[in-house]
This record gives sequence, C-alpha cells and structure tokens, in this order.
Amino acid sequence: MISSRLKEILSQIKQAETNYHRKPGSVLLLAVSKTKPSSEISAIYQEGQRHFGESYCQEALLKQRELSAFSITWHFIGPIQSNKTKAIATHFDWVHSVDSLSIAQRLSKQRPANLAPLNICLQINMSNEISKSGISLDDLPQLCEQVAKLPNIKLRGVMTIPAPDDNFERQRHPYKMLYQATKKLDQYKLNTMSFGMSGDLIAAIAEGSTIVRVGSALFGTRD
Repeated sequence: MISSRLKEILSQIKQAETNYHRKPGSVLLLAVSKTKPSSEISAIYQEGQRHFGESYCQEALLKQRELSAFSITWHFIGPIQSNKTKAIATHFDWVHSVDSLSIAQRLSKQRPANLAPLNICLQINMSNEISKSGISLDDLPQLCEQVAKLPNIKLRGVMTIPAPDDNFERQRHPYKMLYQATKKLDQYKLNTMSFGMSGDLIAAIAEGSTIVRVGSALFGTRD
C-alpha cells in the first residue's frame, strides 16, 4: 500500500510540475511520519524516500535511534518548545517551524559546531488563526533580517499551513501571497517554499512550493 501511494503522489507532483511550468524535480516530497512507527518509515525508505518530517521531539529521537543505519534527512515541522531546542538543533537537518527570534537564537547557539548549519524556515500564519503558530506576513521582513545574521543556522525560506479549503483557487491564494512577499526579500536568497499538504499540494505547486509535506495520503489515517 505504501509503495503504491508513494508512486501515486510522486506522479501527481511530476504532473503538477509539468502543468504549471515548474522545472522537473524542483518539488521535494517530505513524508510526514509523525505518529507512524519506524517499520513504516523503513518500508517507504526502501522505496527511495529520504526526507521525513516529525512534529514530536521525543518520538522522533526514538525513531532516529531505531533507524540510525539509514541515510535519512530529518525535518522538524511541529511547534517548538524552548526546552526542546537543544535536541532539535542536535538531531535534525531542517526546522520548518521557527516563528520567533528567541527560538532561532536558541537553535543557533545550540547547534553543535561539528555539524553543518541547521536549515530553517520561518513559519507564517497566513490565515491569522489563533490556534496556529507563525508570524504575520507583515513581520516577515524584520524576522528575516534578524535571523539571517545568526551563526550556525541557514535561513532557507518560509513555511505555512493555511486554513483548509476545498476550492482550488482559494487554496492557491495564500500561497501566491506568500510567494510574492518572499520574492521581495531577494537579499536573503530564500529558495525554499515549504507549503502544500495532502489536500492541496497541486495548488501549492502551482504557486511555487518547493517542499510539499504529505502524511495521510502516504501513510494512511494518522494514529
């Protein structure tokens, strides 16, 4: 089942790249494996998937130990608690959910010197939902300026999770706004647009996404 789902999602990504004049291979599939056992990660790894996203730090660290023989690129995509920044800075390659200077500073300070700079994305709350993390779009330029100066981390781009919408054109709107705002910040060389999930990845690719985060469509219903 996982193998056929993976092939279907990769096919959708490839078709969307063609339909919306994106460079072939420019969109990365991030398999959202939170709550899923190591055995399922192993199964999809055997099919060629290398990038996996986790939201719960302790759960992720256990999986990383169990799968230490695999060459996995680990992405942290959940809310960040201050007492978890050291573990995240030490054990992940990417962090998609930075929404404050203080968190960025902690990740920078706690990134081990023997590791490559930690790739980070700034989380934007495009729907202004109280229940979701992220800064406002208006605050993006200032936070970019502050974070770009920090050592041991590399500011790569932005991430967002807009309110769900079944209408394709309405799905595209927040992504288009974020993409356009990001392009006005050329001085930071932001090249990562982490947006689009199982229900709206086509709309996200149409508006410039470079990483789509897919969980349920790949692994099935979340445990």
